[in-house]
Amino acid sequence: MSQVALPLICALDLTDSDHAVTLANQLSGSVGAVKLGHEFFTNNGPDGVRAVAAVVPIFLDLKFHDIPNTVAAAVRAVVPLRPVMLTVHACGGLKMMQAACAAADQAASALDIQPPLILAVTVLTSLSVADLGRLGIGKEPIDWAVGLADVARQAGCDGVVCSPHEVARLRQVCGDDFTLVTPGIRPVGGDDDDQKRTATPRQAISAGADYIVVGRPITQAADPVAVAAGIAAELSAHPVL
Repeated sequence: MSQVALPLICALDLTDSDHAVTLANQLSGSVGAVKLGHEFFTNNGPDGVRAVAAVVPIFLDLKFHDIPNTVAAAVRAVVPLRPVMLTVHACGGLKMMQAACAAADQAASALDIQPPLILAVTVLTSLSVADLGRLGIGKEPIDWAVGLADVARQAGCDGVVCSPHEVARLRQVCGDDFTLVTPGIRPVGGDDDDQKRTATPRQAISAGADYIVVGRPITQAADPVAVAAGIAAELSAHPVL
C-alpha cells in the first residue's frame, strides 16, 4: 500500500533547502508528497532530503540508469532517506529494474521500514515523435511507453511514470494494481513550458492516473498554497483508492 494519501504531488525543483522545507510545510495540507529531483539533490544531498522528509513524504526522482549492480547500490544508498517513491529509467532494462526492486526490498527490510514504490520512467514528457525518431526509436510515444511499462511490470516495479497522453492506455494494459504517476500536468490556461505531452489535473486523473505531478505552476505562482489547494479541490471528486 502506498504511503501517499493524496493524488497531488508537487515537484520542488529548487536549489535552496530552507526554501524547500518552508514551501513543503506550507503545501503539506494539499499534497500527498513532494518530488525532489536532480536539481535539489545535487545542491543539497541527503541532508537536504532528510530536512524536507521531516515535513512531508518524499518522491525521490533521481531516475537511476546504469548497470544493474550500480543501480542496486544507489538504491540501497537512498532507501535510508525513507522516500515513499523512487525512480529508475525503464530503458535500463529488465535486469537493472529487477536489481533495483530487490535492493529496495532488502534495504528496507534491514531497516524494518516500508520500501519505496519503485517507479520506472517511460518516455519523458518533453519528448515528441520527432525527438524519438532522432534517437532511432521509430515508434509513437504511446507505443514505446507501453512496451517499457510491460518490461517494468515483468521486473517487479510497482508502477511507471508516464505522460497523461499514455495513462489511459497503460491503465488498460497494466491493470488497476499498477501505479501510474503523471508529470506534465498544467492547470487550465497554464503555460506548457518545456513540456510537450500535457493535460489538466482532472483530465489525467479521469484517464486513470493515481498521482499527478505539478511543479512550476505551483512553485512559481504568486500564491503557491492557493494554487495547490485549488488543484486539490479539483481532484477531490477523484480520490486515490
